[in-house]
This record gives sequence, C-alpha cells and structure tokens, in this order.
Amino acid sequence: MLRNRVKELRARYGFTQSDLGKLTDVTRQTIAFIEKGEFSPSIALALKLAKALQTNVDELFWLEEDEKNEK
Repeated sequence: MLRNRVKELRARYGFTQSDLGKLTDVTRQTIAFIEKGEFSPSIALALKLAKALQTNVDELFWLEEDEKNEK
C-alpha cells in the first residue's frame, strides 16, 4: 500500500485540500482520496505535490512494506 504525508505537510503550510488541488491542477476530492490512501497519484502528480509541499517524492510517498523492512 502506498502511504503518504500529504495531509501532514498540507496542514504545516496552511493549505486546504482545495488550495493544494488548485496548485496541482486536481480536484479537492482527488487530494482527499490521496490523503486517505484510496488513490495513488501518477508520477507527474506526485512530483507536483512534492513541489507544492516543498519536499521530494521520497519524503512524501513510500510503500508500506518499506516501513516493515526498516524495523
């Protein structure tokens, strides 16, 4: 499962889901689905999200199985 820090970083920068959607050319609903882990973004959208949230894709998204391997 693809995990992410979108909600955490969005809140840190004071963006609403709508704000982040406008910055990345998607709907508020798409941002909500990504935050819940119900939608995996394309590479292009992942890059746009990372740029808008001032981070890199590796810090924003990871596979859940990676967490298990690190412990």
